[in-house]
Amino acid sequence: MTRTPSPGTRAAWAELLATARRSVTDGLVTGTSGNLSVRVHDPALGTLILVTPTGVPYEALGADDLVAVDPAGHQVIGTLRPTSELPLHLAVHQDRPEAKAVVHTHAVHATAASLLVDEVPPVHYVTALFGGPVRVAPYARYGTAALAEAVRTALTGRTACLLAHHGTLTLAPDLATAYARTTQLDWLCHLWLTAAALPGRTPRVLSPQELTEAAGALSGYGQPSAGPGD
Repeated sequence: MTRTPSPGTRAAWAELLATARRSVTDGLVTGTSGNLSVRVHDPALGTLILVTPTGVPYEALGADDLVAVDPAGHQVIGTLRPTSELPLHLAVHQDRPEAKAVVHTHAVHATAASLLVDEVPPVHYVTALFGGPVRVAPYARYGTAALAEAVRTALTGRTACLLAHHGTLTLAPDLATAYARTTQLDWLCHLWLTAAALPGRTPRVLSPQELTEAAGALSGYGQPSAGPGD
């Protein structure tokens, strides 16, 4: 592929690589596991989905290794093959136009939780960040259409799900938020696993009303956006 990406597309690739490398440093993936994607509009090439390539360590990738496909999955830029989870990323981008970034990891605590429950119990108010209790998509082999369909169902009304025997998937309007949701999800699973490990004790959970109240509070969390002249 010899098509030339715009500076904006190259900047998005640089952010994707930095986030992928961070996922290794943070212990969310090992080796060449996990994958990320971000949807951009390139002035010359139209809508592109930038994805990490399959089977290449993130530290070995550079600016010239950019891999991009169109929304139908046809490779537009790059010589490296896209991630084997491309069908999964394409399905999420198709279903959720508000989500421009998708992060998939093999986070240990979340993967462990996927072996035990069909839904992560709402033991903490961060559950509200995901739109409600996080569902577990039934197991299907990686890279298959069956996995993509299972994840589609699990993501209904949610910004994250677990993949049984596999890992996590989060989505967001930007890559930083999608990655933050991944770390929060693994922390939530770690919390539940820790509490549930106590013999003879069942962790308390929040009610739907309490989660709704938390969601409202979290929507205004942090510093307000600065207006002109602020």
